[in-house]
Amino acid sequence: MNASAGAGPRPPFDPEQVPLVRAETDLPAVHPARLQAHWLRSRFAQPLNWEPEVFEDVSFSRQTPTREASVLVPLVERRQGLHLLLTRRNAQLQVHAGQISFPGGSRDPADSSPVYTALREAEEEIGLRPDQVEPLGSMPIYTTVTGYAVTPVVAMIDPQARLRLQPSEVAEVFEVPLEFLMNPKHHELRTWDVQTGLPAPASMTNVTRRAFYAMPWIAADGQRYFIWGATAAMIRNLYRLLIA
Repeated sequence: MNASAGAGPRPPFDPEQVPLVRAETDLPAVHPARLQAHWLRSRFAQPLNWEPEVFEDVSFSRQTPTREASVLVPLVERRQGLHLLLTRRNAQLQVHAGQISFPGGSRDPADSSPVYTALREAEEEIGLRPDQVEPLGSMPIYTTVTGYAVTPVVAMIDPQARLRLQPSEVAEVFEVPLEFLMNPKHHELRTWDVQTGLPAPASMTNVTRRAFYAMPWIAADGQRYFIWGATAAMIRNLYRLLIA
């Protein structure tokens, strides 16, 4: 389910240049039996007793007023297994230009719930109709450094859905195998000192230390996608949910 509204220039900030600290090779991958639609439905039907990770940008943003938002975490069932659908934002946007993200956005006053916000935003951004979405459940709120309190809504979507991108917001949609993303050996921790640009280890107490997870993905056609920041953090918490 790949679609494109045309590529724009790369954003001025290149997160791929941030030093790599480590890949998470010491953690297990999610068992393939758990990467099935029926297992996910049963998992979300139960009380979700698990501990999400608390990321550095979350701790930092606790000093920042938050705005409510939701994103759709869309899973597509293919013959090869479940895939996660992601978007690449228009490179001309003033905020998060060119970044990999989930469809979603701020809650409108008329929105009845976080799920409604996620469905409405997905329809506006990529043309995914609500009747093509089966919400499974929500993950804990993820607070971004920019002050958004984001509810990730995990859902199955119709594999036959014909998407219509809003080109002013979304340049492209693409799919990544869930098995790839649920293997921590593909989770890179990158960190740096914003004043020097040099690696900043966890022991560093300098307030200029920043860190994020990244999950680089190369598609079959050779296209490289650098999944990072809040999107990677929410994927990381999906891993924590499924491994628990």
